[in-house]
Amino acid sequence: MSKYYLNYLDELESEAIFVLREVWAQFQNPVILFSGGKDSIVVTHLAKKAFYPSKIPFSLMHVDTGHNFPETIQFRDDLIKELGANLIVGSVQESIDEGRVAEEKGKNATRNALQITTLLDAIESNKVDCAIGGGRRDEEKARAKERFFSHRDDFGQWDPKNQRPELWNIFNGKYFEGEHFRAFPISNWTEMDVWNYIKRENLAIPSLYFAHEREVVWRQNSWIPNSEFLVLEDHEEVVTKKIRFRTLGDITITGGIESDADTLEKIADEVSTMRQTERGNRSDDKRSESAMEDRKRQGYF
Repeated sequence: MSKYYLNYLDELESEAIFVLREVWAQFQNPVILFSGGKDSIVVTHLAKKAFYPSKIPFSLMHVDTGHNFPETIQFRDDLIKELGANLIVGSVQESIDEGRVAEEKGKNATRNALQITTLLDAIESNKVDCAIGGGRRDEEKARAKERFFSHRDDFGQWDPKNQRPELWNIFNGKYFEGEHFRAFPISNWTEMDVWNYIKRENLAIPSLYFAHEREVVWRQNSWIPNSEFLVLEDHEEVVTKKIRFRTLGDITITGGIESDADTLEKIADEVSTMRQTERGNRSDDKRSESAMEDRKRQGYF
């Protein structure tokens, strides 16, 4: 009798699909946090597989800072139309206009931290009890502490010391009124796994991930895209470089790398030689040693 073996991508896919089905079984109104980046694209594709031939049973939720890459927003809208899914948009600009948050000032001002209030407001107003994210443990040390089911208190805050035990593949999604969970189906994936999976499944991704010529400014050891939101200093010079982005966030904080990788095969080859995490070019993570954990404790993704 022949034995049946799964390769490592099939094992990761199977694990993620199991987590997604557990979310659907245990929660009343879960959503997928969709940024338009590669990880949320993979999670959405996994949800499509998990519930085929039915439609994805989750709405997609996007926190729109108003400082997104135009390519990301276009990709988001095209995918929503293709899937026939429901899109929930939380607007940081509306949060600013309503006085819920205050715009940062200065050279390195971003709207990244402002997303926390907008996200928590969107979760509360839409009665979301579980928000599914594309976070992975290999990205950053704070995310390495996450479990598949990440409990958030009634203020939306994350306390790494107050998480539910996860024994084998048993997940506890019980919560009190006002609390909610975040779920991370691809926690055990690496950046390399994500790219190999995208390549295997032939998934569409934003053009920003491929090498292309773009006007950029050298700042904080990264090539920051030139945009209407970027305030230049006297010594800074706008130049044109062939770059690509390993991770996508706001156009004001997402640093590019010089690259010739303009196909999925070349990207996978390039990533295999990298020794710096993909978030190493995100200026929001350079503010302090504990920048990500501080934001997560306040309710960040």
